[in-house]
Amino acid sequence: MKFACLIDSMSRNAGGVQLSVKRLAQELHHRGDETRVFSLRDEHTEADLAGWQPVPVSLSTAVGPRRFGFAPGLGRQLRNFAPDLVQTHGLWTYTSWVSLQWHRRTGGPCFVHPHGMLDPWAVRHSGIKKRLVAGLFENRHLREAGCLRALCQSEAEAFRAYGIAAPVAIIPNGIDLPEERPVLPKAETKILLYLGRLHPKKGLPLLIEAWAACRPRDWQLVIAGWDEKDHEGELKTQCRELGVSIGGEAGEVTFAGPVFGEEKDALLRCSSAFVLPSFSEGLPMTVLEAWAYRLPVVMTDPCNLPEGFAAGAALRVETESASVARGLAELFAMSESERTTMGGAGRALVEAKFLWPAIATQVAEVHEWLLGGGTRPGFVDAAERHGKRSEVKRSEGKRSEGKRSEGKR
Repeated sequence: MKFACLIDSMSRNAGGVQLSVKRLAQELHHRGDETRVFSLRDEHTEADLAGWQPVPVSLSTAVGPRRFGFAPGLGRQLRNFAPDLVQTHGLWTYTSWVSLQWHRRTGGPCFVHPHGMLDPWAVRHSGIKKRLVAGLFENRHLREAGCLRALCQSEAEAFRAYGIAAPVAIIPNGIDLPEERPVLPKAETKILLYLGRLHPKKGLPLLIEAWAACRPRDWQLVIAGWDEKDHEGELKTQCRELGVSIGGEAGEVTFAGPVFGEEKDALLRCSSAFVLPSFSEGLPMTVLEAWAYRLPVVMTDPCNLPEGFAAGAALRVETESASVARGLAELFAMSESERTTMGGAGRALVEAKFLWPAIATQVAEVHEWLLGGGTRPGFVDAAERHGKRSEVKRSEGKRSEGKRSEGKR
């Protein structure tokens, strides 16, 4: 099988999406599929390119606003590769247009991975821009997709609420387990870690307000990640207004900046708990990473990992500061043994449901089905009112491709 993977950014700029797409492409490559990634250059491309090996990456240069990603050479590169199937990761950018045009030229199936970008909160943000792109091409791209991938049931429901009738495969993100090492004694001051983009949707102002309400004596809050639109500056201003010190001592907040590789591994290993009070997620890689490192988690329902609550691996909080404060107080009141048990439940959950080889197998099953080489997987929602329409599109696409071939002969 020969397939292309379209993603607007293959660098750290894409956040957790970059990691999930990279590991999926690598696992599919290891299965024997001919895989190539198509993406756009940005300031971190060269530094992050080696991490995609052995998957080849074709790069194009954007013209005009980088957030839209108009790259005239992208479609030509895709046509020259001539894939059997195209995966599109993310929405609202030029890659969706390229995917749609490839489908209309060839009749080949597109497997669209929105990564939380059809979540109602996400759709409301930058609403004017998204409505414009939706009207120009994104809605047609979604309607004509062979299948969409939802990371969880609630994301699948968001697709239907948006009006999408195409089949939906529910396949979560995956994770790689870190090497198990002897557990070293934690420092006297324990670390509550947030790791990810510094973006308003992550609920960090709620976290700062909750932290100010708790004022824990033997905990430090570490906020690690890359800043977007000076959200870090807003958070630091909030700390000063609430009388929360910024530094590295107990009761204080530390802004650690972006961390990768060994630095990220070391930070996760020395932390005692993880927090994500997000308003909107697809399925957050950072929570899976925290569980892989045996950390108990405090998170909201929009993190879309209800199995974490069921397994006793996480404390549920609402998207309001008082609820986050109650959740933190509960975490801080636990014994070390109780937090260790909670973190162990997270590790067991990851091992059972979220490892990359199993995720890649599910994606490969969808590929085979879309290309007519297998039965519909049981985790694909293709009920009659949804599935017939998409089956007709695939059949029409194949007939159109046949007619073009006849014309060439």
